[in-house]
Amino acid sequence: MKAMDDKQLAKTSKFLSLVLRHQPDKIGIELDEQGWVEVATLLAAIRRESRPLTLAQLQEVVTRNDKQRFMFSSDGLRIRAVQGHSIEVELGYEAAAPPEYLLHGTPEQSVAIILETGLKKMKRHHVHLHHDRQTASAVGQRRGKPVLLQIAAGRMHADGYSFYVTPNQVWLTDEVPPAYLSILE
Repeated sequence: MKAMDDKQLAKTSKFLSLVLRHQPDKIGIELDEQGWVEVATLLAAIRRESRPLTLAQLQEVVTRNDKQRFMFSSDGLRIRAVQGHSIEVELGYEAAAPPEYLLHGTPEQSVAIILETGLKKMKRHHVHLHHDRQTASAVGQRRGKPVLLQIAAGRMHADGYSFYVTPNQVWLTDEVPPAYLSILE
């Protein structure tokens, strides 16, 4: 079978993000309490929506997704989004000690308010942080000129804030108060 081109891959990834992170009811599926859905159920629901997707194509999206947003269960029978849900799920990640500093990319127009009020999870379950500049910059430029914020994650952790790390190395926390933020030059 021919591999998906980049445009097909991006379109399918965005659709999977929508139904596995935000609106599973859009295609008539239900996620379990940890965000999993049976692969067969997902593929059948997508077919009913006239968006045919084969198992091989689904596997390709999971494998080639640049941010590794999705994962299969160890037996390959279920799939879920790794993080970024706006619906209630319990991903079951264990608390972890973060590196001394983490990064958050944000559009330039958001910097002043963030420095004043801190980073909030908004409609998501957690604030997403990264350990590398490239990923943080890519996230920040989605809505404008990116600015990188440095988070004193080690100090936050020492002060009692909890952190979790996902399989694709995104660090999660409930909030980042202003005292732990600075602009990375």
